[in-house]
Amino acid sequence: MSLGIAQAIVGLFEGYAVLGILFAVIFLSRGITDVDPKTASAPKSLRFLILPGVVAFWPLFARRWLAGAGEPVERNPHRDKAVSMSPPIRSAELLR
Repeated sequence: MSLGIAQAIVGLFEGYAVLGILFAVIFLSRGITDVDPKTASAPKSLRFLILPGVVAFWPLFARRWLAGAGEPVERNPHRDKAVSMSPPIRSAELLR
């Protein structure tokens, strides 16, 4: 690998990180409550804790924020099975 290619790759990573930091500052100050309303009542220190993740995954957060997506619904096999099952039997129905 030549030095020029390596410098280009590092430059791309630096650009991604700079865009991520800029986005994170704006998103954490204005948009996080749009994506996750529960963060409105969370301590302000939470924003510092999630800052590295927002910087790293800023395109995903940007897409959700621009799309106006609310809080995500967890999808896993346990939840899918619980949703697909019929309502539970009540104890009064068992006594009949």
